[in-house]
Amino acid sequence: MSKIGIIGGTFNPIHIGHILLGEYCKNELGLDKIILMPTYTPPHKESSELVSEEHRMNMCEIAVENLTGFEVSDIEIKRRGKSYTYQTLTLLKKLYPLDTFYLIMGADMFLTLDRWKNPDIIFENSIIVCIPRDKADYEELNNYYNSVIKKLGAQAVILSESVMQVSSTYIRDNIENYPLIKSLIDRNVYYYITKNNLYRK
Repeated sequence: MSKIGIIGGTFNPIHIGHILLGEYCKNELGLDKIILMPTYTPPHKESSELVSEEHRMNMCEIAVENLTGFEVSDIEIKRRGKSYTYQTLTLLKKLYPLDTFYLIMGADMFLTLDRWKNPDIIFENSIIVCIPRDKADYEELNNYYNSVIKKLGAQAVILSESVMQVSSTYIRDNIENYPLIKSLIDRNVYYYITKNNLYRK
């Protein structure tokens, strides 16, 4: 039986914020591992700047290759089409029925959970982990949990500390100015981006 944290997203590109988020949750919750799960086509975010799933998978693999307790999954990419969280969790539970899944997300996503597709299936198959934007929104997150999604069957952990906010858009917009973004992105990921001529205007 393992405690597995799941961080989904486009990872377009993966950056230090994703890694810090995974490390924080792993340490705070005693998770056995973190799985990064790039989406194929996100249901709520379509972008002309979204590079191929192959590139995004490769960048994730590069970013975690020297990290302990991090893996990358292509489960959503293999499904192709739009991926919904309830589908992914249902499949994971079938594959690993004894493991406990922790679905990790930021405050903005957390506050929309009751409007996700089949939220009851999400809550049945995972524990929700929310990272606040800052200390000020902790009360709002708790109120939403207790008054809305707890009644729908959710079990949630709202962590007390925020994590460094990094914008993938900012990185893409400044991809030709390495000194500006070098603290935000793994050096080898940056080399991969330049080698493959990604995010050029």
